[in-house]
Amino acid sequence: MSFASLSDFLAMGHHGLYVWSAYGICLAVLALNVVAPILARKRYLQQEARRLRRENSK
Repeated sequence: MSFASLSDFLAMGHHGLYVWSAYGICLAVLALNVVAPILARKRYLQQEARRLRRENSK
């Protein structure tokens, strides 16, 4: 399929909203799959540091 202009490419034969929203959702899910474990590890390390400080202060 060839497109005459950039706006035709973005419209994708009147399916552009579906196509580009699907790409956007896919990109958001992939980003979440990268960021969530990083944040979870950070949160875990902070909790462990707090726990160790509590145990050492007793």
